[in-house]
Amino acid sequence: MPAHLTTRPEYSLLIDRYDTWMFDCDGVLWHGDRLIEGAVEVLEILRKRGKRILFVTNNASKSRKSYKAKFDQLGVEANVEEIYGSAYASAVYISSVMKLPKDKKVYVIGMAGIEEELREEGVSFIGGTDPADCTLEPFSLSSFSLDPDVRAVLCGLDLSVNYTKLSKAFQYLTRNPGCQFLVTNEDSTFPSADGLLPGAGAISAPLRFALERDPISIGKPAKTMLDCIQAKYVSPSELAFRVNFDPERTIMVGDRLNTDILFGQAGGLATLLVLTGITSKQDITGPNASPIVPDYVTQSIGDLRVVDGQ
Repeated sequence: MPAHLTTRPEYSLLIDRYDTWMFDCDGVLWHGDRLIEGAVEVLEILRKRGKRILFVTNNASKSRKSYKAKFDQLGVEANVEEIYGSAYASAVYISSVMKLPKDKKVYVIGMAGIEEELREEGVSFIGGTDPADCTLEPFSLSSFSLDPDVRAVLCGLDLSVNYTKLSKAFQYLTRNPGCQFLVTNEDSTFPSADGLLPGAGAISAPLRFALERDPISIGKPAKTMLDCIQAKYVSPSELAFRVNFDPERTIMVGDRLNTDILFGQAGGLATLLVLTGITSKQDITGPNASPIVPDYVTQSIGDLRVVDGQ
């Protein structure tokens, strides 16, 4: 059973116990463009106490630099080097784990955030936001020219997904030998300011069905995301942000059991579930409770303000 935190001593003990705090963003710190009450104050309390803060999100629609602009807009202190999105992790995976040769390419189903991160990692790509692919015209296989240099298909959230993109991806995955099927994450939904919408997992689902093949998933809950956080080389000017942490002194804070909490558990981290996003109290109690059990539960991240007398 998870520990349901409610008192000041319980929150104080929690903060003292962990040195590195990893936060999901949507549903934990904000809903769309609306901050969750107390989130900024809690982050300030943690920083004042010398805690290391990282933001670990499956949102692949934005690059780290673009995501930083959202933090700034909402008044949330963050450095680019503290932000780890699934678009960034996917680019690192392709460049550093797959070691894709410089003369090979990735076909992208996704948005500008993925393209920006691939570009930063020196990975060549086609598709994505290319107007030729963002079309509602019927796809014609007879007029399609297969690029033999495509060695991976990367699929993320794409608000302009269409039959052309799915068809091209299918062609590369079935006709280019050794072409890798990658997804930024498998979230079935994502929380907008006004409610749930289909997530990146829903975008890649048609390909999975057509191919009868599961992709390699980079984002939470896959441990690949944590490996990218730990292993990514940083330049000397960024050494202050190198991520060296003790899993036993690290906690993952999230709102989804099957991504955030499972991600923390896969990496040997402690987990704190907040009930301001996807997961409700009913999901963790009663006869139909999820088998995924967090270490701690609190109603909102803002509850931790109590340690500072707020």
